[in-house]
Amino acid sequence: MQINMDKSKPTATPWLVSSLSSNHVGSFDSSVYRSVVGALPYITITRPDIAFAVNKVCQTMHAPSTQHWVNLKHLLRYLKGSILHGLLFRHSPSLSHTAFSNADCVGSPSDRQFTRGYLIFLGTNLVSWSSKKQPTVARSSTAAEYRAVADTIAELLWIRSLLTELRIPFTSPTTLWCDNVGATYLTANPIFHARTKHVEFDYHFVPEQVLSKHLRVCIISSTDQHADLLTKALPKARFKLLFNKLNLVSRQSLRGAIEEEDPSG
Repeated sequence: MQINMDKSKPTATPWLVSSLSSNHVGSFDSSVYRSVVGALPYITITRPDIAFAVNKVCQTMHAPSTQHWVNLKHLLRYLKGSILHGLLFRHSPSLSHTAFSNADCVGSPSDRQFTRGYLIFLGTNLVSWSSKKQPTVARSSTAAEYRAVADTIAELLWIRSLLTELRIPFTSPTTLWCDNVGATYLTANPIFHARTKHVEFDYHFVPEQVLSKHLRVCIISSTDQHADLLTKALPKARFKLLFNKLNLVSRQSLRGAIEEEDPSG
């Protein structure tokens, strides 16, 4: 391996909570850093648990510092310890849509741009996810969460259109879970008062989808917000709890379960 980490000690989380500080010092040749980071987005195709961390390291490719290199190595150590993990797809009795939308307004202290993330389940299987730093600054948490809801709905509409082409029927509206009371209220009552008038009019299609009965936006407690995994660095216990909700399993454990079900195989 080009950075000689094959004997490194694995970590329990992909990102350190303390690494969110913007006080980075030192610099180095960024060619190796860019080479390694450039390969990471391909891993996120089957690993939603590292989407937030990969999003963070990709933001510093233009001018990485010593601290950024430490963050990258921490992520690689996490991957070393979970290299056999991947998404498991099971037969689901229902094909209903469920989505979790979240936004973090304080994760980027250098420019105050928020990170939004979403998880979309088809039945019990995770089929789409995203962690992305928004190019704009939100003036309130409600605005940030509302924009995150709008992005999630756009992805839901695309998935719904694709499944309609495949002649897969829908019998119930999609449920989107959001942990911000203000954003949830705005989806059904699009009255922009002084605190929310700066939200772009592009997002007015959200209440349109709610009124059409294709979608319902429901409030959920922050404790039960699955998308926290995609918007912020989490301590070990919290990360592990949400990790277990993504249907990510080790190929070793899966192979053992199959052998138990079919001893003759």
